Amino acid sequence: MTTIMLIRHGDTDWNVEEIFRGRADIELNEVGIKQAELLAKYLADERIVAIYSSPLKRALKTAEIIASSHHFDIIGAPELIDFDYGEWQGLSHDTVRQKYKALYDEWLRNPHLVKIPKGESLDDVRKRAISLVNQVCEFSGK
Repeated sequence: MTTIMLIRHGDTDWNVEEIFRGRADIELNEVGIKQAELLAKYLADERIVAIYSSPLKRALKTAEIIASSHHFDIIGAPELIDFDYGEWQGLSHDTVRQKYKALYDEWLRNPHLVKIPKGESLDDVRKRAISLVNQVCEFSGK
């Protein structure tokens, strides 16, 4: 049986500042690097056969740190790229709350029903991710 672990990247300055990151290629901060190192230590004895990563720096760095004790390359997976926040990318939650009040309120109440202007919906993300999961499961079953 295949076990899939979904691991989120460590902290970035934009996480801390509550800025919509989306596809902005933001680096991990010191805390994020430490978080990845602690997770790598925790997973060091696990039998991991592959690591897939979003192409964004914060995800790749997290994956590289985890992979360092397993001695294999990371598989790039554009399907794992972060949510496309469109017009919200790079804006703080406060700014979005003011500029897109009704849509932001709906995002807080029912995020699965929202499509971000010039961005995507959570259903778009789900379809991308499920496509990759199906490929991985199909490959691991062979």
